[in-house]
Amino acid sequence: MTEAAARRAPGAPCWVSLIVHGLTATQDFYSRLFGWEFRPGPEQLGPYVRALLSGKEVAGIGQLPPDRHLPIAWTTYLASEDAGVTAEAIRSCGGTVAVGPIDAGNAGRLLLASDPSGAVFGVWQAAEHLGTALAGTPGTPVWNELVTRETASVATFYRTVFGFETEAVVSADFDYQTLHLQGRPVAALHGVGHALPRDRGPHWMTYFQVADTDEAAARVVELGGHVLRAPRDASSGRLATVSDPEGAVFTIVRPPGS
Repeated sequence: MTEAAARRAPGAPCWVSLIVHGLTATQDFYSRLFGWEFRPGPEQLGPYVRALLSGKEVAGIGQLPPDRHLPIAWTTYLASEDAGVTAEAIRSCGGTVAVGPIDAGNAGRLLLASDPSGAVFGVWQAAEHLGTALAGTPGTPVWNELVTRETASVATFYRTVFGFETEAVVSADFDYQTLHLQGRPVAALHGVGHALPRDRGPHWMTYFQVADTDEAAARVVELGGHVLRAPRDASSGRLATVSDPEGAVFTIVRPPGS
């Protein structure tokens, strides 16, 4: 178990959050799946709680207003020193800013945006709340990956806005680019072509670490969720793609050597 870095480099994934219709039922699902506990967070966008493991904040869950019907999905937040400047860069590079920048109490400032392909992501300018405070243990976010049609065009957007360096896998049949900051991989772009789910479009995928992928996948089903891709072995470990009862998709993974 390791502490996550205190303040993330600009561009680094720093937080994940989920906005749902049933806040209480969703808390119950994730507490029973990951062992999360909850405490109230800033409510600038409505009722909101922060998930805790060992007293450390690992994710956020909010509630949609009853009249809003937005896609239920985990959102990856990328760190920024100045959300206003980042918003301008997003717009100038062909992205769209949908919400903000707005203040989240004393915690910081946030915005919600989409890249030129339509994939939604958040931007977080930390003040008192630095982001995910625990890493390397089951129940914590371990990786973030953009699933898109092809990576070449959208890679330019993320490089320009956030200063990533990109490293491509050289392969005729595998379109994958790792995003690096200060020489360290922090996220990835994965082009899947026609395998992209039509009902979802391009999207950021959150990976959560688990102790046993098969056991966790079975638990998801017991708790009312679904297994979308059965547990399988990959270079990143044993992973499965699942969804919670409201349809939010995420990946569970047991990393190699964990």
